[in-house]
Amino acid sequence: MSSNETGFLGVTPPISVASSTERERENTVSLMEELRRQNTFETEEESRRREIVLGRVAALVKRFVKEVSLSKGLSEAASNAAGGKIFTFGSYRLGVHGPGSDIDTVCVVPKHVTREDYFSVFEPMLRATDGVTEVTSIPTAFVPMIGAKILNISLDLLVAPLGMSSIPDDLSLKDNNVLKNLEESVVRSVNGTRLTDELLRLVPNVQVFRDALRCIKLWAQRKAIYSNVNGYLGGVAWAMLVARICQLYPNAVAGAIVQRFFTIMSKWPWPDPVLLKQIEDGPLQVRVWNPKLYPSDRAHRMPIITPNYPSMCATHNVSASTMTVLTDEIQKGADTVNKVVAGTATWAELFSKHDFFHKYRNYIQVIALARDSQQQSKWAGTVESRLRHLIMKLEYVDNLKLAQPFVKGFNRVVRCASEDEARAALRGNFPSSPGAEGAEDDAANADAPHKVHLTAFFVGLAVRPKKPGDVGPRRLDVSFSITEFVKMVKAESFDDATMGIVLKHIRSTALPDYVFDVGEREAKASNKRSKRALESNSDAPNKKPRLSPPAIPGL
Repeated sequence: MSSNETGFLGVTPPISVASSTERERENTVSLMEELRRQNTFETEEESRRREIVLGRVAALVKRFVKEVSLSKGLSEAASNAAGGKIFTFGSYRLGVHGPGSDIDTVCVVPKHVTREDYFSVFEPMLRATDGVTEVTSIPTAFVPMIGAKILNISLDLLVAPLGMSSIPDDLSLKDNNVLKNLEESVVRSVNGTRLTDELLRLVPNVQVFRDALRCIKLWAQRKAIYSNVNGYLGGVAWAMLVARICQLYPNAVAGAIVQRFFTIMSKWPWPDPVLLKQIEDGPLQVRVWNPKLYPSDRAHRMPIITPNYPSMCATHNVSASTMTVLTDEIQKGADTVNKVVAGTATWAELFSKHDFFHKYRNYIQVIALARDSQQQSKWAGTVESRLRHLIMKLEYVDNLKLAQPFVKGFNRVVRCASEDEARAALRGNFPSSPGAEGAEDDAANADAPHKVHLTAFFVGLAVRPKKPGDVGPRRLDVSFSITEFVKMVKAESFDDATMGIVLKHIRSTALPDYVFDVGEREAKASNKRSKRALESNSDAPNKKPRLSPPAIPGL
């Protein structure tokens, strides 16, 4: 469904086509001022550097295609005409990137240039390019890619050989037929750009969409609910939700879109899907999201459907626990924004930091370890990508209300005095010497002869309230969930001699200092002491008894 056919964008008519009020325009001005204070915009100098970097990569891709074409017997003229083009996608293409953000890029090449050529020819050319300081290739990834840093700008570079003998400079990826006869991984690479471009086509005012999305993105990051891999919503899903609100209020300013985002999404009747346009058919023999046809699609809890063909659910990772966390945070956001609109709160309050490490009494710490930093990076990525399976297993545990994963891991380096100590550290028995567990970039670790690299992930455990008649402490037996999770991750290229996986239960009081900002832990503890003092001086007749700490065997 397009605006040309219906007069509006989206699958339903707008809720209101009225222009925003003076008060809404004032709120938008104060919102944009707060977003600038929060450092969400890059400098003009960084913006220029991005353009220079993309220009270098575009020229390099053309040179790469020409070199490969000549090596495969094409004439000089045909090799020059073979072309090659880069497309950006993600936050940069949407125009909502911030300082230090990556640029997601896909290098589109003709059919005679293979993925093997990309890693054997393009990668060395990239390493030799002026201004390049880092290059990491991941040829076996779900979407094969090369990561690079050029002039201090990070890029994720995908490759997409299309079924064409040459790539013209004016190539558009909008036509569904460009997907014909492509490998699945190439379709995934191309669809990043196709999705981003379709999103921008489906919003009535691109600048309003960008300003509102910048706000929602910052809010979701601050509340630790911005992560597709951990079962929350990723950048694409948040963008689609904001785009839908823009469709429903096509003439509203950004501040009004933000308010209506929280109002509407806090009442959304999940699992009704969020659609930006009607799902369309296309030329491929591929599965398109259809809950009437596929039972797994019916199981999606918060379906947000990509508008480009083939339409897919961008939120299939959402679990019962993460859905509860998401809906709670959206409701809290709605309450805060209503206060902002009423003039009893400021936008800064919407962006206050999450309370994840103060929220629960019990946590599971998941530690991925390896002797080599590169091996550790891949191993930690594997463990993180499987964490949602641990969450789903924990959801079946008696007396557990929900299991909330934190959105990122913490990297550390353990200094060991001997090889035996390093082997013990891989099993989770760390040296007790002061400072053994240093920061990721701890200079003191640079020359340590025996090191173990680790990434620690955390899951908060919320215990169900006691039922009437319950006596004694409740037990949380998570041993089966943990055993099954360890078995699952170890089945994927695990080397017992150089890698480790350790899961342990820790109380909130035993959380490591590195999960807190400087002074945060002390401030919270001081606040709790003040609160307890107030309570002890009051009658507090309705004070609830403290929950007995649950026993967690098997950790």
